[in-house]
Amino acid sequence: MFGWKNTTRRMQHRSVEMTGAYDGGLAAQMHGLMAGTRVASNLGWRVIEALTVGDKVLTFDNGMQEIVELRRMTFWTDAPDTPVAQWPVIVPVGALDNREELTLLPDQGVLVESDAASDIYGDPFAIVPAQALEGLRGIYRSAPEQQIELIAIYFAQEQVIYAEGGALVHCPARLQTLDAFITSQDMAYDVLSPCAAARLAECMGLEDQMLATGGRTGGQMAVHC
Repeated sequence: MFGWKNTTRRMQHRSVEMTGAYDGGLAAQMHGLMAGTRVASNLGWRVIEALTVGDKVLTFDNGMQEIVELRRMTFWTDAPDTPVAQWPVIVPVGALDNREELTLLPDQGVLVESDAASDIYGDPFAIVPAQALEGLRGIYRSAPEQQIELIAIYFAQEQVIYAEGGALVHCPARLQTLDAFITSQDMAYDVLSPCAAARLAECMGLEDQMLATGGRTGGQMAVHC
């Protein structure tokens, strides 16, 4: 129905680092998907604004999970004069296995798979803020052309969901459980700090280069990763 390969994962330990408020908001406003973005649900691929509390969304680790809360916000009200730090991240088709171009908040967490993550953290999967991927696989940032509605969805626990085919988007815990989210020793996913995420993105670029050249790459970069 959805057309992607299945992946078996184990639960991971997590390192939490909040990267700061976005657009003057709190942590809850650092994530969410733009209206028009399609996600995998029990009703098939649905634009996120068509979902309601009680609908089920396909998650990466836990199958269909019920939405327990939705929040809607308007972003980039000052477009196209939005400050550079708040520019969205544009993900071209295929860069994150997405079938359509994807626009993300700079701090929106995305789940990536990398041999470097496995080497460094002992697990091939890690969550990075979208802005850390700028320059990788054609991903770039651009001034928003107009304001847009952002929809954040929440489940009983944090989850990773599918967007636009195969991109894996992190949905953190609800704001009212933020203290537990930060202090818990048994959270589901690795969330990398901006510095660690930038390093991992660099290593992912090296991996892509090695695949494209049959394993040949610059020795200095190889040592760095």
